[in-house]
Amino acid sequence: MAGALQSDAAASFDPLRPRLIRIAYRMLGSVADAEDVVQDAFLRWLDADRSEVRAPLAFLTRTVTRLCLDVLKSARRQRETYIGPWLPEPVIEEGGDEVEDVTLPLLLALERLSPLERAAFLLHDVFGVSFDDIAETIGRDAAACRQLASRARTHVRASRPRFDMPKERGLEIAHAFFAASRSGDMTALQALLAADVAVHSDGGGKKPAAMKPIFGIEDVMKLQAGLAHYFAETMSRLVRFTYINGLPGFITIERDDTLQTTALDIRDGRIVGIYVTRNPDKLKHIEEATLH
Repeated sequence: MAGALQSDAAASFDPLRPRLIRIAYRMLGSVADAEDVVQDAFLRWLDADRSEVRAPLAFLTRTVTRLCLDVLKSARRQRETYIGPWLPEPVIEEGGDEVEDVTLPLLLALERLSPLERAAFLLHDVFGVSFDDIAETIGRDAAACRQLASRARTHVRASRPRFDMPKERGLEIAHAFFAASRSGDMTALQALLAADVAVHSDGGGKKPAAMKPIFGIEDVMKLQAGLAHYFAETMSRLVRFTYINGLPGFITIERDDTLQTTALDIRDGRIVGIYVTRNPDKLKHIEEATLH
């Protein structure tokens, strides 16, 4: 009997799981935490009187959002003690996927919002949830939810994609950046970078990485010149070019078998942001999917 109930619950839950994971990941910036939250939501779905639930997606969206808000309370404390720049766990585009409009810069902008602002913005602007449903989810009235989303919109406006770049063009620039940075061709590399380019690298204290973001083409070129000597001694092993959190980039294996993702924010044909993730805790899901 218990097996039949679980099978029935799974049959109605599993088609909604991908959307629920997308919501949870965008709230939390962590693949593992998103999967844990969605699994917790499934256990609650299993215990619920499902015959009384007229709209399962709305019910489960509320459940997942509330669980995420609980997780964010402790996550914010953990971020305060994080070693070096924090980047969300990279999510790799699978074949045939559309490029995400929730790109890595937008995910970082969401980090600067309050949890309620983040929930209101994501649910309404990204997932199309009505303000009445958001109000029920977060315990505010609809007017307050509109204000939360509006404030969030103001904060993240500059981080939203302003134009569509063909995927092929993005990957061409990623190829060129990889070739120039690994070969030490500083002239070619500088031609790819915007004047206000910034580098963000996340090692989490577990792998070597810059302890602060590096801003401006002059300092970024100094960094790249230093890395050119490193790459000359130990050449990167390219795993593949791909899209990472909606940005073109590549996956490599570096010295000491360190798995690394590099994502490039490109605007007006120049690279304005370089996002490097080296923290092994954030790359386990990529290692399992890509290398095994």
